[in-house]
Amino acid sequence: MSHSPKKSPRTCVLPTPPRAGRKARLANMWINAAPGAPIQASAGSRLFALAYGLACYAIFFVTFLYAIGFMGNFLTPTSIDAPPTSPLWLAITVNTALILLFGVQHSVMARPWFKKAWTRIVPEHLERSTYVLFSSLALIALFALWQPMGMTIWNISHPVARAALIAIMLAGFAIVLVTTFLINHFDLFGLRHTWLYFTRRAYTHLDFATPGVYRIVRHPLYVGWLLSFWAAPTMTGAHLLFAALSTAYILAAIRWEERDLLDLHGESYAIYRDQVPMLVPTPGKAWRDDTAPAPALN
Repeated sequence: MSHSPKKSPRTCVLPTPPRAGRKARLANMWINAAPGAPIQASAGSRLFALAYGLACYAIFFVTFLYAIGFMGNFLTPTSIDAPPTSPLWLAITVNTALILLFGVQHSVMARPWFKKAWTRIVPEHLERSTYVLFSSLALIALFALWQPMGMTIWNISHPVARAALIAIMLAGFAIVLVTTFLINHFDLFGLRHTWLYFTRRAYTHLDFATPGVYRIVRHPLYVGWLLSFWAAPTMTGAHLLFAALSTAYILAAIRWEERDLLDLHGESYAIYRDQVPMLVPTPGKAWRDDTAPAPALN
């Protein structure tokens, strides 16, 4: 999900006060420090926008929780490592198509050129929530249609080692969720857009920053996903296919996102990219300047 303010390219972002108060940071989760001018909208349209945003968010959150069970084989009707039920060639074909469907939807709908065309159909204040909804639907399709493949690649039987891998997988999901709050969870998932519209305020883009772990890796959200994909006490053929294709997609998505960010922020992001590793923390390499933007979450 790329979500970037509309600034002129090659323009450095002005520094933000490094130690804003807790109350101010919490307030900015919903509104920016400089909210836009009041907008004219009927009570019905504003109420619909708020309800739509909440509904899309609820679908996302249930989907996220289901993903934990799906990847970890916990209490969900379908799971990534279930016994095979179809021929291997069919399972590989279907599973690859499902991952490609999610990847195309997730990346194409996040590109600026698509948003420009899409908002001629979907109102701008609903664009983000609609993106979240479509992403959730793509994942739901994957969960429902996924074809287990059998073929155990490895199976860790030692209880301590098995528990450690499960803990790492769960930590990966926790990193994904916490990272969204480091930037702005409510903006990322469209709630801030619909709330501002509901309260008759125009949407204003948030200032970028490099909080917390963004100072040591550029894409901590993807780090969390990679941990959740690969930390598997039992690795089946289907799980390996999912992890490998998803990793390839993540590496490609990073290139697309960073190209957009370089076009948008110019030298300030180029310096940030040079100073901070992409995914793996490196001793002696960390961000030392608050003036550059953090990468957009996807």
